Amino acid sequence: MMFGTQDLYTFLLIAISLNLLPGTDTLYIMARSITQGRKAGIVSVLGISTGTLLHSTAAALGLSAILATSAIAFTVLKWIGTIYLVYLGIQIFISNNFQEDIALKRENKNLWNIYLQGILTNILNPKVALFLLRFFSLFVDPASRDRVFSLFFLGCLFVITGTLWFIIVALLSAKVSQVVRSKARLINIANKITGIIFIGLGIKLATE
Repeated sequence: MMFGTQDLYTFLLIAISLNLLPGTDTLYIMARSITQGRKAGIVSVLGISTGTLLHSTAAALGLSAILATSAIAFTVLKWIGTIYLVYLGIQIFISNNFQEDIALKRENKNLWNIYLQGILTNILNPKVALFLLRFFSLFVDPASRDRVFSLFFLGCLFVITGTLWFIIVALLSAKVSQVVRSKARLINIANKITGIIFIGLGIKLATE
């Protein structure tokens, strides 16, 4: 046992398996990497990882338990997440392309927006908060003297494994970037498909 945890190797195996499953986070990273390149893809990974770390911290501090016990809190966060995903999907769908910024100032601003969108895409999903709370709790030793630290430690491991995988996804997706970005028609098609997917994910979140 390490830091009040149990079955740590099993936790790591499951955590890696879960991160390999495609979801909203993976789609967001792939979309940014393909249409805007490697730098945007890596920044989107950092945004997603930050959101996951915030979820993990909330689980450790017991804040996620509020969502588990309050239907109102869960519903409010769910609808905020739904609206945001649909908004993001529409924004991507109607854009002709993800314009590349030439000036460094504009580029930095654009990367900052990508980072924030990654965070919001992740933290506005209440299902993630509840899942991580329940998942982490399974691997905390009942005899642990500091349950908060144990949960946070597991959260950090989950974030690290996820970040490593998402970086691979971003780099592989960026390989396609040069081909796609060289042809405006392909960018437009990628935008339409990505936009529809995010709108669909928002509707899916609302109906669950």
